[in-house]
Amino acid sequence: MKRRDLRRCSRPLCLLLACLSLALHLLLALLSLSLFQTTCGPPPHPRTESLRALVDTSLTPPEAGSLDTGAGRGGSSARLPPGHSAPPLEGGPIASLNMAAKMDRLGKSVGAGLPKLSALFSHPLYNLPRPALHEDDWLLKVKPKVQASDGDSMEEWVSDSEEAYDAAQWNSSSESHPPWLRFHLGITRWQLYDRLDPNLPPLLEQLSSHRIVSAVQKTGGTQLKLVMSFPNYGQALFKPMKQARDAETDFNLFYFSDFERHNAEIAAFHLDRVLGFQRIPPVAGRLINVTREIRDITTDRKLARTFYTSPVGNVCFYGQCSYYCSTEHAVCGKPWGLEASLAVMLPDLSLAPRRTWRSPWRRSYSRSKLAQWEKDPDYCVKVKTTPPYDRGTRLVDLIDMAILDFLMSNMDRHHYETFEKFGNNTFLLHLDNGRAFGRHTRDEPSILAPLQQCCRIRRSTLLRLHLLALPQYRLSDVMRESLSQDRLSAAEPLLSEPHLSALDRRLAAVLRALRGCEEGRRRLVYDDVAGYSAEGAAAGR
Repeated sequence: MKRRDLRRCSRPLCLLLACLSLALHLLLALLSLSLFQTTCGPPPHPRTESLRALVDTSLTPPEAGSLDTGAGRGGSSARLPPGHSAPPLEGGPIASLNMAAKMDRLGKSVGAGLPKLSALFSHPLYNLPRPALHEDDWLLKVKPKVQASDGDSMEEWVSDSEEAYDAAQWNSSSESHPPWLRFHLGITRWQLYDRLDPNLPPLLEQLSSHRIVSAVQKTGGTQLKLVMSFPNYGQALFKPMKQARDAETDFNLFYFSDFERHNAEIAAFHLDRVLGFQRIPPVAGRLINVTREIRDITTDRKLARTFYTSPVGNVCFYGQCSYYCSTEHAVCGKPWGLEASLAVMLPDLSLAPRRTWRSPWRRSYSRSKLAQWEKDPDYCVKVKTTPPYDRGTRLVDLIDMAILDFLMSNMDRHHYETFEKFGNNTFLLHLDNGRAFGRHTRDEPSILAPLQQCCRIRRSTLLRLHLLALPQYRLSDVMRESLSQDRLSAAEPLLSEPHLSALDRRLAAVLRALRGCEEGRRRLVYDDVAGYSAEGAAAGR
């Protein structure tokens, strides 16, 4: 009887204990959830965080002994607000742990939820304030073909409609201009194009897909190149695929014996843009129909005579040039499809003459002789006292180009060009990059000779290099993402993973070279971004 009573009492007690246990578990779960929401709440707005963090990454005033105490281009820059200073740089000017940590915080705020490439281009270092452009800072300007009469409300450029070409009626409004003309009219003293220019996507689209109405061989050079024309009178420089994208250059070849690569031209344009230079004309990849888009429309009789059909039925041609235009070096479709790079042509030399400069660090192009810079470690002392390298930005512009060439392993930079209109106070054109990205297993340290011997660099270039070494902006990652936008990347990557990894390795080598300059107390920074305000960076977006 007592056992029955005990069992009756124990059941309600167990039920009560179970309810208490469940209540305690619910209470603990609610407390945990509230703590989680407190610590992991929604991030602040990226622009607000970027403006706040900008104070941390702002730059110090020019150092004592700086190459230039002015603002850089145009003699104008935004200064730091009073009371704000830059983080200390390791051992002096080189940014290292402190700057990397501050950039890391800025990157996490600016790049939250964005692809790496978008986050990079949203960073304040890619949106620095620029001096106002004056009339003589534009390479070209619209000039009507015929003076308008009193009754005319609009001035037009009118050209006769030719076979296969569109009738051109372009007035002074940019809305009527085709993409290539907008590109030409957008060239300034400081860059070929603005990275934020809305004309860039339609220009690349024209290169990659618009109908081709003419194809003729470009004169000069050691390898085959064609000039392709579009219905709207735009033109592009064509370089064909000659070897597999991932084929590595034979180690026994000299640099002047290497083949040009179409994917190298495309990748060079993207790398130049990622570095913030904007000095390579826009390039796009394209699958060309050798029969319909070259052979059947060419008016170049010499080129037409070099077409033939291979034993396996592929359409081939080889053109006429100094060295590599023969049946042994023919370019063949599969059976008619051929990959190629198309780079937008610069304005005609009659409209915008260019000056060609011999690079002080030009190679001897001899199998047995060394150039002077290869034998004299103090070679830069002479260069720095020789015009135009003794003043202005020319020397640091050349070092920018050397860093670009080292990253893509381009040893074939014997000359460079500038627009004559701007004299010595302008940027360098980074043209003809087909011999880049030949080897991913070996780096060529001699390409960095201008940097190692002169120990000078733009501050903006220096900071961007450090930025691209951070995990959230890793150079290989942003390049992979940028190249994926090209049409030819749909089949396979334009750069193989070993080539992308080589970019990170070479970037680390550039930063080591800068540390070597610093340890020898030889480096001078050209202060082209002597300071900038948060408002200025926001306005530059």
